[in-house]
Amino acid sequence: MGSLSDFSELELLDHVFSAAYSPVATVYLALCTADPTDAGTGASMNECANSGSYARKAIAFGAAASRRITQSGVVTFDAATGAWGTVSHWALVDSGTYGAGNLLASGAFAVSKSIVSGNTPSVADAQVYTEYSAGEISTYLANKLLDLMFRNQAYSKPATHVALAVSALADADTDITAKECSGTSYARKQVNINGGSSPTWDLAASGVVDNTHAVTFPTAGGTWSTIVGVGICDAATTGNLLFYDNTQADQAVGSGDTVSYAVGVLDIEMS
Repeated sequence: MGSLSDFSELELLDHVFSAAYSPVATVYLALCTADPTDAGTGASMNECANSGSYARKAIAFGAAASRRITQSGVVTFDAATGAWGTVSHWALVDSGTYGAGNLLASGAFAVSKSIVSGNTPSVADAQVYTEYSAGEISTYLANKLLDLMFRNQAYSKPATHVALAVSALADADTDITAKECSGTSYARKQVNINGGSSPTWDLAASGVVDNTHAVTFPTAGGTWSTIVGVGICDAATTGNLLFYDNTQADQAVGSGDTVSYAVGVLDIEMS
């Protein structure tokens, strides 16, 4: 299984909460002799040496499904004219030029291979894949972001509205209306991109985005029941669930109460 790089995590968080991400038309597969690490770059990711006819190759992916995007078709490298070393890991990069571009994701091959002169390495169909683990990011958004970054499929930067849930939210949820507060005066609270009208999100840093202002809901005009979770949706009503959290302390909301999240409390993280 592959994991997103630190670069990708920041770009995708900012796509949702700040500036839109512009994907490349072609993603390239690189071969590495050690773990590229999430902090790797196109110039520093333990890639095979730039010799012996080694070169990155374009890679294609099928449509994201079930929070995963998977290689489509065999990727064949040029015949080696010298030793490339023992290849143990793969990397996905947004440039075909050796030493250039940004690392997007990386992972380990099931078996390491020593590449020597005369070998023609290839990576079988479906061997390379990247996925989001279960929890906290909806399957809807996970698939959209994977398709955006690795298949250049349009996904417009969404608006973001904080919603209060009276039933636990789940990965598969889209429209959460049936699980949401519905009492008098209840409405989702929009939080805007960094630099917009208050309240706003900050810029992604260290894989995290949080709220730069308090997020305060209207005073309850009646009982809102007990809040057990919080979600971030892409519309003021209905729409799609993007992120969620069920771990906050349950809180009963009665008439006259005000629900507010202090600055920095709403942390959204990719790691």
